[in-house]
Amino acid sequence: MNLRNIDLNLLVILDALLTERNVSRAGERIGLSQSAMSAALARLRDIFGDPLLVRAGRDLVLTRNAEELIVPLKDSLNKIEQTLLRRPSFNPASDARTFSISASDYAGLVLLTPLVQMIANEAPNVTIHLLPRARDATRVLQTNQADIVIEPTELFGSNEYPSCALLSDRWLCAVDAEHPDIADDVLTEEQFLQLPHLVYGIGTHRQLNLADQHLANAGIARRIQVTVESFLLNPFLIQGTRLVSLVLERAAKKIAATLQIKLLAPPHALPDIHEAMYWHPRHTTDPGHKWLREKLSSVAKEMS
Repeated sequence: MNLRNIDLNLLVILDALLTERNVSRAGERIGLSQSAMSAALARLRDIFGDPLLVRAGRDLVLTRNAEELIVPLKDSLNKIEQTLLRRPSFNPASDARTFSISASDYAGLVLLTPLVQMIANEAPNVTIHLLPRARDATRVLQTNQADIVIEPTELFGSNEYPSCALLSDRWLCAVDAEHPDIADDVLTEEQFLQLPHLVYGIGTHRQLNLADQHLANAGIARRIQVTVESFLLNPFLIQGTRLVSLVLERAAKKIAATLQIKLLAPPHALPDIHEAMYWHPRHTTDPGHKWLREKLSSVAKEMS
């Protein structure tokens, strides 16, 4: 393949097609008509010797070759964009930038709420997109769907992404303030095992949170009566019930102040969680991204 014979604008079109998987929406994204997009897709198919997008019912799906192009294509386009738009500095008081952060609702309450308040006052032209926690955090960074991922180090696992520790938190048991079976604000091991539990599951596949994973691995069986995907719903759901739920202290204390629940020490030792932020190396030296990471680190430091 000779690059001199290829219009490199086609790479922008290809990126839009692979992202949207729809010719009309891809055209709207980059300002081209549907006929122009169809003609460009025909040229791309000829260049790659592959249909790239094929029809499956009413939808278009990517071929295997097209799937493998997503990450390297985005990386290449991002590097070109950074080279052309490189800024020697970033002024939050005047510069207009857009950033995205993927995090759980727990991290959203504890870390992102004060971050948004800080940025709203200091950077009036900065837009922050807050995204839900992703099942595959590394792919979110690879494909540039998020600039920062906030994730417990225990879940993110071994990786080569730059990172910065933010905060740690411990697990407590949340119960109704007038729980009929718990006296003197002490939850015994027997009560913990016999009472019904509400369990926070991560994502639609209901992956157990770190505390419940620890108990399961230790062979501690409980009666799970309710599961919920949102960590922040836990305290609301246990009100007026006999349910017990494992919650993280920093978030639970913020919510418990307005609810009729109480927080108790668990009868079993549970490992703390350690939240960190991760980003793609492409953003390490960008002044705007550095400013955002410093603000997030500042928020976490003040909490500590």
